[in-house]
Amino acid sequence: MTFRSKDDLPAPLAAALQPLERTLETLETPAVLVDAEVADANLRRWQARCDAAGLINRPHIKTHRSVAWAQRQIELGARGITVQTVGEAEVMVAAGITDIFLTTNVLGPAKLDRLAAVARRSSLAVVADSAEVVEGIAVAARSAGESIRVFVECDTGAHRCGLAEPEDIASLAAAVDGTDGLVFGGLMTYPAAGQRLQSGERLETARAACLTRGLQVLVITSGGSPDMWSDEGLAPITEYRAGTYIYNDRSLVAGGVATIEQCALTVLATVVSRPTADRAILDAGSKSLTSDLLGLDGHGLVLPYPEARLYGLSEEHGHLDVSRCATAPEVGERLRILPNHACVVSNLFDRVFLTAGDTLLGALPVDARGRSN
Repeated sequence: MTFRSKDDLPAPLAAALQPLERTLETLETPAVLVDAEVADANLRRWQARCDAAGLINRPHIKTHRSVAWAQRQIELGARGITVQTVGEAEVMVAAGITDIFLTTNVLGPAKLDRLAAVARRSSLAVVADSAEVVEGIAVAARSAGESIRVFVECDTGAHRCGLAEPEDIASLAAAVDGTDGLVFGGLMTYPAAGQRLQSGERLETARAACLTRGLQVLVITSGGSPDMWSDEGLAPITEYRAGTYIYNDRSLVAGGVATIEQCALTVLATVVSRPTADRAILDAGSKSLTSDLLGLDGHGLVLPYPEARLYGLSEEHGHLDVSRCATAPEVGERLRILPNHACVVSNLFDRVFLTAGDTLLGALPVDARGRSN
């Protein structure tokens, strides 16, 4: 699919795109560029994978934080969306997206009031891993006058949130099932990278424990872009939540999940100083590029100069070692950087700039930027 102009874009993107009297050459830096053709191809490829595997696709919007991209994912066949915060849910439901799964524990009266407001306007599902969280969600459900589906979060090896023992999982599931206003939705996990087989085995055990209590487990939802293309451990999974795959990033390239050509998001930066022969300074620092290393050497891949090492970030500057480059970038030169972690970069900018190759199509708002509570 080729996007030569705004008119070629899928309808959700075309409707949201803001026109610009700029070209790539005159765009101010630092700026986030998203190749719309690459991103859309990534979405279509993953939806086809889910369809072939019989999986419900419920993409995580924390990567793009964009209403238009979420609408495009649903247009292509996603069942609904995954959000990480009440704030993200509020943005998406205000835009008319009503099938929402919120995958963090919600606590506190103010936030539960907001959750109730979202529940009034959507088909809402949430997670819980304690009686305290279940009790709070029940209060929100009664306030909303709506049922809220609750998934019991299972720790299957990542050691983040979630219960690990099958009996504890089944006990909490029974508590959900017996609470007015709540519906037991199933089991949820986020497995450790490379441990999906173990995760699948633990989910099977948890499901069996629920069945012994007479609880049907209709949905088992898992996620994670690093292992999304592997079939290992998928047997019990009915729904998959992936986020980074829309853009991909340096960490996924390093993990063999994507190629550089399948990476849609880059940060455009300018060389603003060459204080020494072996050092260049960029106008993109920690407020433009993620400080996440994710086991990688440096803070991003400088695409025109792969031998260069982005060894440090101050707030507004990127520090680039160019000593290994056959030719080094000059002051005023503009470079594209592939970040280690695309999700963080999206949340650093109010808008991204859609491109098709070297053509600038326009600006796309990052609607849920900063909605992290």
